[in-house]
Amino acid sequence: MYQGLDIKPPFFELGPKAYLFGRDVLKLARCADRISVSYNVTIIMTPQYVDIPLLAQETAHLLIFAQHMDPIPIGRGIGAVLPEAVKAAGASGVLLNHAERPLPPAVLQETIHRADEVGLASMVCGGTLKEIEAVSKMHPNIIIAESPEDIGSGRRSSMTETSIRQINELVRAIDPAILVLHAAGISTGEDVYRVIAAGAQAAGSTSGVLKADDPCLMLEEMISAERRAWDDTR
Repeated sequence: MYQGLDIKPPFFELGPKAYLFGRDVLKLARCADRISVSYNVTIIMTPQYVDIPLLAQETAHLLIFAQHMDPIPIGRGIGAVLPEAVKAAGASGVLLNHAERPLPPAVLQETIHRADEVGLASMVCGGTLKEIEAVSKMHPNIIIAESPEDIGSGRRSSMTETSIRQINELVRAIDPAILVLHAAGISTGEDVYRVIAAGAQAAGSTSGVLKADDPCLMLEEMISAERRAWDDTR
């Protein structure tokens, strides 16, 4: 596990996917940067690869993570994403094994190792208890627990309060240093409040923020709710 990045709960992951790029993603990043300071909540943002340098240079408090990378060494590899290049671009970490970009277990383990090697925090997705258990044994910095059927749905169907506690206990029994973020189906500040109050160290959203009439306003609603939930229940 990479030890060079100190992330303290509560934190939040904002994933633009391919919805935003260039000036539009920079506008939202600047909003997130301000909100992060206002509520003392760390925000991780996962932009397009080409926007990593822009966001890293133009924000002061966001943690910029790549959306994916490959475990290749320096050398041949047309079309692959080199870990050293991700680091040099200004990223602090990398998102891996999202439901839209799953990795075979052996490749995932190797990619987490490469992240550790080059000095990138690893944030790894898991969709079932079995998968989360397997990922925990690979010792990433962060696990994102999200049910694949909830992603982009605007509702949380299966990750109940009971399952949040169950997942937390499972991960902590394997490696208490791993942070656990619960996401998928989060579309309002109320959703964020419930997830944090149920024991999550972090929450996250993509479509809930990016499809809102005012993404910056929705992000602030969610971060404010996270701060209140953390303060109310910890």
